[in-house]
Amino acid sequence: MKARPNDPDQAVRQQLYLRALRTLPGLTVHYGHFLSHEVTMPRPPVPGQKQQYVQVIKTEEKGSDVNLATHLLHDAHMGRFDVAVVVSNDSDLLEPIKIVRSALHKKVGILNPPPKPSRALLPHIDFIKQIRPGVLAASQFSATMSDATGTFHKPSVW
Repeated sequence: MKARPNDPDQAVRQQLYLRALRTLPGLTVHYGHFLSHEVTMPRPPVPGQKQQYVQVIKTEEKGSDVNLATHLLHDAHMGRFDVAVVVSNDSDLLEPIKIVRSALHKKVGILNPPPKPSRALLPHIDFIKQIRPGVLAASQFSATMSDATGTFHKPSVW
């Protein structure tokens, strides 16, 4: 990951987060990637004025939803779970969730990070739970962590 000019520590924080994730037993990380490029976008129109445009840095995440869908389907097919919990509100996951439930007869629920669940997903899941603020706070990494390389510290902003 290449840091943006207004956030030079972004890549360092991401590497620390990935290092922290690797301390969790049994967890595997499947990477997507980000594409950033400059594009010309219209500004909000002002009635009676000519349309104006501005150069912006557009960042797109690529591959994460496909990777999640692929592993959800593969793990279900291999019988690695009875109930899957997906932490996402992405309606792009609708078709794999439907297949896992209907063809592979597994239960799928969602832990929903945002306040409103995807209406497209709701009819096709077995349960939904909001991530409560207290549970989220209790699930944070410790301020100081250790791995095979040594001790490292959680950044103040993650």
